[in-house]
Amino acid sequence: MTPIRLLTPDPGWKNAADIAEIAQQIAVLRGLGLVFETKPWTDPAAADHPGLIIPLMAWGYHQRQAQWLDLLDRLGGCRVLNPVSVLRWNWDKAYLIELAQKHVPVVPTLSVAALEQADLATARAQFGTADLVIKPPISAGADGTYLLRDHAPAPQAALGKPTMIQPMMPAIASEGEFSLIWFGGAFSHAVLKTPQSGDFRVQSQFGGTDQAVTPEPAALACAQAALACAPEPVAYARVDMVRDATGGFAIMELELIEPYLWLDLAPDGGRGFVAALA
Repeated sequence: MTPIRLLTPDPGWKNAADIAEIAQQIAVLRGLGLVFETKPWTDPAAADHPGLIIPLMAWGYHQRQAQWLDLLDRLGGCRVLNPVSVLRWNWDKAYLIELAQKHVPVVPTLSVAALEQADLATARAQFGTADLVIKPPISAGADGTYLLRDHAPAPQAALGKPTMIQPMMPAIASEGEFSLIWFGGAFSHAVLKTPQSGDFRVQSQFGGTDQAVTPEPAALACAQAALACAPEPVAYARVDMVRDATGGFAIMELELIEPYLWLDLAPDGGRGFVAALA
């Protein structure tokens, strides 16, 4: 059997909820018979492995961007799933602009190199809304993400930085955000993530909750269109989307590096993921 290395967060990672999710996901994989070792992605020897390297839990790369890019360089000669070309393409959310150019429905996005307050006025005029969400193009877990309601200005901490500006999608608060999970190009399962009342962030550390759902055909088609834009086929993927004003769906993120997969909610218990690796 090909030896497998699963990349995990730096040992200094302190988020208790994340640590619990990592332990749960590792337990599911071991329970399915997958044999692997783990190593922090920040370890200098992370890329020194003769078998298959999977960056599925390489959380925190957005906080150490130079170190992450160095790792991708060192992974260039390794067997990696998802492929290194995909990891490079997916780590910066500028890919949303590319998806839109290819006519994939995405949440409307204005990308600026250095945020100024005037950019918010431009975005509000372009999107026709007073409520905006701003986020770094390289981020995770809603880190650095702000909701600016009713013409509110951007916080000082966000100014002068690369930023993606989007309209606040009302369906996030009223319905939630859908995550569709795919293994080896085949749909596996879907999860509806609902924010805590009064919040817009669906992550568990902010009080969000999750439940398994059956996706509508339009959601499946939207996810397939997005996945078709990846530079290479992928072994695993999570496609995050929200319902738009027309009742259709718009892509929020295409997670191809280190998505949480809710393997415990998969109808097959995660066997599709193990099969995709094989």
